Amino acid sequence: MEKEQRLEAYEKMMQAVLRSYEDAKDKMQKLKDQGKEKSATYRQLMGSKMQYQNMISLYKIYGLLEDGEEVR
Repeated sequence: MEKEQRLEAYEKMMQAVLRSYEDAKDKMQKLKDQGKEKSATYRQLMGSKMQYQNMISLYKIYGLLEDGEEVR
């Protein structure tokens, strides 16, 4: 794989992680509004959100993502 292709693949992956994080956060809020914080779905989303949050933190540590950078 060429460098340009790798960079493009990385950018797509990073955007997918950011979108997935926001999606999990939104779904968790909807469940919370319904009083379903103890549901299996909510807990599964919490685990996913934490995983995505960890990845985003690594991107920031290595200077690949700026604070406040949004999903494109």
